[in-house]
Amino acid sequence: MRFYDIGYIESNKMANTFTKLYAHIVFSPKGREGYIIPEIEERVYKYMTGILKEKGQTPIAINGMPDHVHVLIGYKPINALSDLVRDLKSSTSKFINENKLLRGTFSWQEGFGGFSVSHSQVNTVAKYIQLQKIHHKEKSFREEYMELLQTTEIPFDEAYIFDDAHAV
Repeated sequence: MRFYDIGYIESNKMANTFTKLYAHIVFSPKGREGYIIPEIEERVYKYMTGILKEKGQTPIAINGMPDHVHVLIGYKPINALSDLVRDLKSSTSKFINENKLLRGTFSWQEGFGGFSVSHSQVNTVAKYIQLQKIHHKEKSFREEYMELLQTTEIPFDEAYIFDDAHAV
């Protein structure tokens, strides 16, 4: 950027880039079916952790219910969040299918919820993710997801919130 008219002189030196970003990501198996059963969830979450680290991200919390997963990461903006989630879901689907962790073919629902998290709220969100099984004794995934969208003021059309026709 050049501001010659106000006396600013552009330098050829480039400053370093410093970021501290956090993302809370939520996604579901195709049809929101309960495929992430207790017998496989630990293996799946450990695999997700490895993929995220391989992609240069910092996994903080991964947990969920059979019908959805929550992921909290320290997000390095070296990839678009949508590309990162696409790769995470694709790799995890392949892992589940190649290792025959479930009968039939597994895939994730198309799309995801992505929410920014302030540094001061990281521990609160991580605890929330760790306590998923307790939260869902009282609240459905649909209720939880709608609440996340409303709290973060993400506009949505309820008719298209859960599109069961597409999978990744």
